[in-house]
Amino acid sequence: MAGDVVNLRQFRKRHARAESEKQAEQNRISFGRTKAERSLTKALNEKATRSLDQGRLERGPSSAPDRNAREGKED
Repeated sequence: MAGDVVNLRQFRKRHARAESEKQAEQNRISFGRTKAERSLTKALNEKATRSLDQGRLERGPSSAPDRNAREGKED
């Protein structure tokens, strides 16, 4: 009935290495982009924002619908 002998020091080290490797993988995904990739993404986002804003209609106060008519109220 002799069980396997486990060296707790080695077990703890192995566990700590596995945890640090998980953290490193998460950091690689989150922060592992080059400066060129970051600047390209930023430029594409700015271009998309400008393109979206170019199609936006500017509405003045006179072109806004009447609030009472929209709510079905009469003066």
